[in-house]
Amino acid sequence: MAEDLWNTRDPERVVRAYTEDTVWRNRTEFLSGRSEVKDFLVRKWKKEVDYRLIKELWGFRNNRMAVRFAYEWHDDSGNWYRSYGNELWEFAEDGLMKRRIASINDLPIKESERKYRWPLGRRPDEHPGLSDFGL
Repeated sequence: MAEDLWNTRDPERVVRAYTEDTVWRNRTEFLSGRSEVKDFLVRKWKKEVDYRLIKELWGFRNNRMAVRFAYEWHDDSGNWYRSYGNELWEFAEDGLMKRRIASINDLPIKESERKYRWPLGRRPDEHPGLSDFGL
């Protein structure tokens, strides 16, 4: 569900999955609250054009989960990237995410090296996942 939500690239929808007082670390940015997260997502998807994401569960215990992910995007100059990372999530009692810690690395790729070629939006059920690609 998180993958599907992020693939909408709709900050208004995405922030509703987080508590009002959510706390994030994304790369080197530290964010607090839905308003800051929304502003961050607007900036993110303005920079990361044609963003497509795949997530996989790594593990979970109690109210915490670890996921790994990779997404592809290009900048406004047409340079393509595959960004790899891990996220640690902590959930509140109501099921909303109250903490998100993300570590991400960007790898420049050629357009011909792209693996995520579905139409923008939700990844089709038949599309390979991270493990299928060996990522």
